[in-house]
Amino acid sequence: MQTAKQAAQQVIGQLQDQASWDDIMYELYVKQKLEKGLKAVEDSRVVSHEEAKKRLLNNTN
Repeated sequence: MQTAKQAAQQVIGQLQDQASWDDIMYELYVKQKLEKGLKAVEDSRVVSHEEAKKRLLNNTN
């Protein structure tokens, strides 16, 4: 498993040389959120689309 530093270096290494700070920060943010989501799936901390919809609709009343 990669460390956070290794993952960040890999993401940055795949960017174009002209990438801005904003581009770099965005790509790192997306990578972090994807890893967090995959970890949630791995840990079975997910709900179905229907359950999420039900929860959202119940909170708007």
